Amino acid sequence: MVVMGRIVAPYGVFGWLKIVPDTEAFDGLFDYDSWWLGKGEDWREMVVETAKTHNDVLVVKLKGIDDRDAALACKGKQIAVPREQLPEAEENEYYWSDLIGLRVKNKQDVDFGLIVDVFETGANDVIAVRADAVKQEDSAVKAIAKEKPQERLLPFIDAVVLEVDTTAKTMLVDWDADF
Repeated sequence: MVVMGRIVAPYGVFGWLKIVPDTEAFDGLFDYDSWWLGKGEDWREMVVETAKTHNDVLVVKLKGIDDRDAALACKGKQIAVPREQLPEAEENEYYWSDLIGLRVKNKQDVDFGLIVDVFETGANDVIAVRADAVKQEDSAVKAIAKEKPQERLLPFIDAVVLEVDTTAKTMLVDWDADF
């Protein structure tokens, strides 16, 4: 499954849902007749009855969700589609879900940790890389890292991201360890 959006709120009283998409094209979810709703290990397939854009969200009516209470129960769930339904990514393009979990090192072989999130800003996409608490050498640093591991935000641009290997689950970046 590839997560492509999330349900943020009910819309009206007839079971409609407000969706914030995580797709390149704002209405990219409209390409799929059924979506998977869930979180963690609990997912179920839902058929899309009607969908439209509304301001900065999508609003959708899913079969079987017919009132506000049922819609409210969906709040916070993610929307995904099976990986095999997605088109192949172009060369040097990646689905965000493929980047999550990659180990990031810089040119000096400093291990920054794992990518835990990818998000869009106005200028470019950004990857959030969280250090592994167990990788820290000093015990005092370990204690601090267990409370809140260091997190770096790196721009996902050609000048910074030098190499992505989704098979080896690694990323090489040109980024100073002190940033």
